[in-house]
Amino acid sequence: MSWKDTTPEQIQESAFKLVGSDWMLITAGPIDHFNTMTASWGGFGVIWNKPVIWCVIRPQRYTFEFMEAAENFTLSFLPEEFRDALFECGTKSGRDCDKVAEAGLTPVAGFTPGTTVFSEARIIMECRKLYTHDIDPAHFLDPAIDSNYPDKDYHRMYLGEIIRCASK
Repeated sequence: MSWKDTTPEQIQESAFKLVGSDWMLITAGPIDHFNTMTASWGGFGVIWNKPVIWCVIRPQRYTFEFMEAAENFTLSFLPEEFRDALFECGTKSGRDCDKVAEAGLTPVAGFTPGTTVFSEARIIMECRKLYTHDIDPAHFLDPAIDSNYPDKDYHRMYLGEIIRCASK
């Protein structure tokens, strides 16, 4: 791997840009049995005196099964030239095809045992699950939020401690 260890505090890019417009791959499982998906909802912060990320996954996504089974997961942020690969990983299911191969990505074992990242990534974050919570529409203070759930398939939120961060 050609990444250099860094800390979340040393990443100079906007979290809003990294997640909301650049997108990320959420990956769970070891190199020999993993799944990944593209996500554009999530964020970074500090809670319980730990650097954390939060991301959300709908229960029908194949990656959900892997997230539930794993202790750790990763986020991979790819350069813009991989936008088509991100689109591919966000629109196809790993249940139905080898979307990683179709997207032209190269999975590699992460630094943390049991994790997978992508050699094309410019930033990777390896995370340890700290907390999960199912989104409950009874707690929506803005009723318009429910329009994101026409099928009532509410996300599960994952809060993960960033245990390793590296960039190219």
